[in-house]
Amino acid sequence: MKKTLVIFAHPYLEHSNSNVELINFYVRHQHYTLRDLYEEYPDFHIAAFRERKRLKNYDRFIFQFPIIWFGMPPLLRLWIDEVFDRDWLKEGEYNPLEGKEVYILVTTGGKERSFSKTGTYQYTIEELISGLIVSLRVFKADIKLVKVVYEANKLTKKEIIKHKQEFMEILNQ
Repeated sequence: MKKTLVIFAHPYLEHSNSNVELINFYVRHQHYTLRDLYEEYPDFHIAAFRERKRLKNYDRFIFQFPIIWFGMPPLLRLWIDEVFDRDWLKEGEYNPLEGKEVYILVTTGGKERSFSKTGTYQYTIEELISGLIVSLRVFKADIKLVKVVYEANKLTKKEIIKHKQEFMEILNQ
């Protein structure tokens, strides 16, 4: 089993049943390390050196977060800005993301049809989180999947568990 770091950022976790279900899974399994950025850095002062060092210890990464005002949560954006290091791109420097599997799990209260070129917002989720996707590609990470859970705030417990099981099956392949 691959040692997996879950980088989780949700500023309103107390209002998210769908994210809590997955968090409970990560916490119960030894191969997953959950990093809740809003719990760890409530003051937004990120220990970038410590975070960079931590990335070296993992084989796979999961970025899990909700869409907040049509983008990533602000603390996740700050974490990326401060932790991702341009020195990783230099010849001979160790890049902890290169070749590592990355999964992106996004939740949103909006409907799937709203996040399309012809929908209400006229942008796809991938476009709204393109900063993360491009950053990961620049650092040569292997993005395996961007999974979006639409209308996450309206899901029944059964539907949440189904989404969790589907995601876990993908991770176990």
